[in-house]
Amino acid sequence: MNSTPSLAYASPATVPAWKRWLVCSPLARIVIFMAVFIVVNRSASALMHVLTQGMAKTPMTSALAYLAVFVLPAIVTYVFLVCIVERRRPAELALRRWPDALGGLLAGGLLFSTVVGVLWLLGSYHVTGFNAHADWLPALLVAGIGAGIGEEILFRGVLFRIVEEGLGTWAALLVSALFFGFAHASNPGATWWSSMAIAIEAGLLFGLLYHLTRSLPACMGLHAAWNFCQGTVYGIPVSGMKVDGWLVSTRTGPDWLSGGAFGAEASVVALGLCSLCSLALLAAAVRRGSTVPYRR
Repeated sequence: MNSTPSLAYASPATVPAWKRWLVCSPLARIVIFMAVFIVVNRSASALMHVLTQGMAKTPMTSALAYLAVFVLPAIVTYVFLVCIVERRRPAELALRRWPDALGGLLAGGLLFSTVVGVLWLLGSYHVTGFNAHADWLPALLVAGIGAGIGEEILFRGVLFRIVEEGLGTWAALLVSALFFGFAHASNPGATWWSSMAIAIEAGLLFGLLYHLTRSLPACMGLHAAWNFCQGTVYGIPVSGMKVDGWLVSTRTGPDWLSGGAFGAEASVVALGLCSLCSLALLAAAVRRGSTVPYRR
């Protein structure tokens, strides 16, 4: 039985051909989003520069600046894309979807805790102390809430969703995963392997989760919990970024096992466990018949 959920948007059949290509087509909407996002982002950055002149730079002020310059512009631009360009309600962000974030948070925390547990059993992860005074709030705002909301809007709400509408589910998974993985290529300690690992373990997992749930909050919750647990709870670098964690930890062994300087996301343990989850979601999608085929 095919239970394919209706896609969020389809180009209206009644619009003129020029508008269908220049405004309504998948490529046009991605270009419009990026153009508006850049304008809003640069404007917010300039405003923050003026407002914070003379202020001492602290982890908290940097976190608030990140929210103002990246996350808020992403939200504003997405609302513009959906409400003005696509002329619809953002069902993927509707209030009824937000309880999904709790499930995402629980799944993300459990999944990364399993990664750490396996690394510990294999003798790679070691706790050397406890830091009760870890500065956790900036990390929650940036690596947790900020990355969870901002990156999921960009890579799942825009890139995956719109490519799926134009080229089908398989192309959307491939394109969004590769872009997501290599968006982390300039992070400290990044290598081609870490970028491919992020693409496979997170890009495919988040894309499949969105495909099955049509819920951005579910993806945001999973993403936020994964990052927060990795850094603030277990004291492991988040995509190469050093953190102030509650647990003071080290990882030993070869980089393919420990993840090296980039963190556990570059470990075969994270890659393997996340791939198993992705395969389970993929099997559910195939069983439901929910994948969107490529249409010429």
